[in-house]
Amino acid sequence: MGERGSGGDVNSNVLVARSTGDAQLDKAVWQWLSWDKNPKTKEQIEILLQDGKHKELRDRLCCRLTFGTAGLRSAMGAGFCYINDLTVIQSTQVWSIAAQEGTEVISHSPFGSFGLTQCFLPAVDRLAKLTAAVLLAKDVPVYFFSTYVPTPFVPYAVQQLKAVAGVMITASHNRKEDNGYKASPRLEVTSLCRLYNYMFYSSYWHKKHFAFVGVSFTSSLSHTHEHKKVFIFHCFPLATQQPLKVWTILTKHDKIIIVKVVCVPMGFMKDSSQQKRERFSTLLCPVCSGCWKVFTGNELAALFGWWMFSRWKENCSQDADVKNVYMLATTVSSKILRAIALKEGFHFEETLPGFKWIGSRVKDLLDNGKEVLFAFEESIGFMCGTSVLDKDGVSAAVVIAEMAAYLESKNQTLEQKLTEIYETYGYHIAKTSYFLCYDPPTIKRLFERLRNFDGPQSYPKFCGDYSILHVRDVTTGYDSSQPNKKSVLPVSKSSQMITFTFQNSCVATLRTSGTEPKIKYYAEMCAPPEQSDRTFVEEELQKLIAALIGNFLEPDKNGLIWRSA
Repeated sequence: MGERGSGGDVNSNVLVARSTGDAQLDKAVWQWLSWDKNPKTKEQIEILLQDGKHKELRDRLCCRLTFGTAGLRSAMGAGFCYINDLTVIQSTQVWSIAAQEGTEVISHSPFGSFGLTQCFLPAVDRLAKLTAAVLLAKDVPVYFFSTYVPTPFVPYAVQQLKAVAGVMITASHNRKEDNGYKASPRLEVTSLCRLYNYMFYSSYWHKKHFAFVGVSFTSSLSHTHEHKKVFIFHCFPLATQQPLKVWTILTKHDKIIIVKVVCVPMGFMKDSSQQKRERFSTLLCPVCSGCWKVFTGNELAALFGWWMFSRWKENCSQDADVKNVYMLATTVSSKILRAIALKEGFHFEETLPGFKWIGSRVKDLLDNGKEVLFAFEESIGFMCGTSVLDKDGVSAAVVIAEMAAYLESKNQTLEQKLTEIYETYGYHIAKTSYFLCYDPPTIKRLFERLRNFDGPQSYPKFCGDYSILHVRDVTTGYDSSQPNKKSVLPVSKSSQMITFTFQNSCVATLRTSGTEPKIKYYAEMCAPPEQSDRTFVEEELQKLIAALIGNFLEPDKNGLIWRSA
């Protein structure tokens, strides 16, 4: 296929030499072949064009990546809806626009990112360097990690080095074929569409920016709670040792600074499937019976919430005001922190799902002189303290070790303490699952039915035999519990999410996944402290979930695929 001149108007209705008969697709093909300088991904599109595979071309080129709850995620490959050199360059323009002259951006590729096979690692390094190259071309100074590092290093470094933002290339917990682009902290950007018509300068693809020289300084990191950087490995042996020097040599050349990791213990949690170290994998703890207790993310959050507040009470000054203290959780997570806050007097707030929302709100609170002790999301993401404004499995591992050691000195296990917390603040029993649905119109129809259940713009008042007290729909911005009927949480029109609060104290949320073809449900019985019969609470939750599935999701009617066991 003949390539057009690079100086033309990319917004014009350009026809490619081998026309597909679709003007929109022809334009997209021409843009890709003009802009993409990677011969492998460019060839993928050329072959599809030559073979007349217009549907696949349209799928790859006529839809765009958008920022979800955790940045951008997709499979590696050619096309504007995949992760590749060109889409990473396009995405980074968001940050080059947002970053003002003289600010600095952290860029890195993650340490042993879960889901990336060894053959993908060179691509990860390349994408991280392309990210830095775009910023450098815009005269934005960049701190660039010299090797793969745990994900929490980036948000921590953003704070410590006073950078405006950080970018990491990581597939997170997605499939091995996937990759991703995660930004920290969250900027007010929800779509990249306005960037896609930009011309891309060839200098973005050059490596001339990476001429590294020189010497500089080192720093040591503590094993204590101020850490956030120490690697925990071999079942926490370092948690009680002396401070360990684990990183940093900074090398500055022009406007790029190398953050060199000089001593990374590779044995850290070798059995962890989440090698990114941002998530704290579900804890296994022996109990008195000799069996093992598998804690859920919500159960661990109850323990963390109790521990962080009890440490604050013990160590705070006499004039400290509990009303200045905050804990946060996303709206799909357990309400146990709310129950603790109501009894102890501190503040609890909810955010939309995703740690980008938590980090943004925590920063606002800190800027206004508030003290944030803890925040979490139920899928095993915890923020203990504010050294890292993101989920941080490294610090969570240290805190849970401190907690377990303390409880052992009191002849108490973590499970016994969890039961004590529930007896004090009320049992909070939760269940989360999902259905698969590969048909977007079906998903939209399902949620629109709930919005017009008993007539136009009328949400359901009952789910089977269960009376509904309040409904919150952040897709439309509606909240029946507010005097003005408007949701306090930001409107999120790009995804579906409706929360039902029932008369029996159950809270259930239905939402779509930001990265997968799933309809998820989150249900929790929030019993008062006087309801001490756990079995009764569990049975009530199971009955309500059955009613929720049967009356609202209707799997058989909508062709939903049940989650495999």
